[in-house]
Amino acid sequence: MYPLLFRVVLSRFDPEFAHHAAMAVIRVLGVPPFSWVTRAIAAPRPEQQVSALGLTFDSPFGVAAGFDKNAIGVRGLAALGFGHVEIGTITAIPQEGNPQPRLFRLVPDRAVINRMGFNNDGADAAAKRLRKLRMRRPKTVVGVNIGKSRVVDVADATADYVASASLLAPLADYLAVNVSSPNTPGLRGLQAVETLAPLLRAVKAAAGSTPLLVKIAPDLPDDEIEAIARLAVDEGLDGIIAHNTTISRDGLRTDAAVVEAAGAGGLSGAPLRERSMEVLRIVRASVPSEFCVISVGGVETADDVQARLDAGATLVQGYTAFLYRGPLWARQINRGLRPR
Repeated sequence: MYPLLFRVVLSRFDPEFAHHAAMAVIRVLGVPPFSWVTRAIAAPRPEQQVSALGLTFDSPFGVAAGFDKNAIGVRGLAALGFGHVEIGTITAIPQEGNPQPRLFRLVPDRAVINRMGFNNDGADAAAKRLRKLRMRRPKTVVGVNIGKSRVVDVADATADYVASASLLAPLADYLAVNVSSPNTPGLRGLQAVETLAPLLRAVKAAAGSTPLLVKIAPDLPDDEIEAIARLAVDEGLDGIIAHNTTISRDGLRTDAAVVEAAGAGGLSGAPLRERSMEVLRIVRASVPSEFCVISVGGVETADDVQARLDAGATLVQGYTAFLYRGPLWARQINRGLRPR
């Protein structure tokens, strides 16, 4: 039913408009009595629980950052069966992001190009929403992804991240440092080990006891991925999220003119499947077995998610296939996974 609805109706809408419409529905699904019905249909089975980061996840499969930028749909996403929701990316200073249009579907590739630019309401607004959410005891793990404010110079990035971490870490189940989005000028340069080490050290101090992870890019050379993985261990981080969107356009089936018209931005979706598995294996081989590795990129089916878990991922996240698979996507994934 959903594939037909997407092909005939939803694909005709502007992608960003369609996303906001979907989020409105998801928010409704998080409110009783709708949440009771949704959870009865989509909740993970008890044997799918995973222990990681000192937390219990109802399922190893969760929503990647970018889907719920402002912590408004957590309860609905939890009701739909996701084992965790990573909100954000949140910046210390509210920002509108890049000019529209900034989100583009590549339907033949089951992929998306985005250059959203960290559009969000800012750390203060997110903190207020998270406080209310905590009072309602959400039935899912909530991670918070933080990034650099666009108006802040790269030289002052550490203080900007620390400001967000200080506000949000006490309200997060875990905190993720995003230094890998291609849509904020200068951000990916922070992945250089000599720059990243003091940044992570400062954020870790601000995060206190909240588990801290770093999110990396897939476009880094393999030796740099290994170096960041070792750095994360040496600096006492709790995990790595591998990985963000790619600036590569290799191997796409979508007409080249359509891809060129979409322009700059990060590519996500099925074309990242192979590289994502490569990055996962590099990271897993570079860190201790108990170190949390969250694999993101190119997962669409239960077999995709199971393959990541078999390759050593502690948890798996998805986003883009939600657009193509519809509201029961998490349920489909969870029903197809082997019991833990």
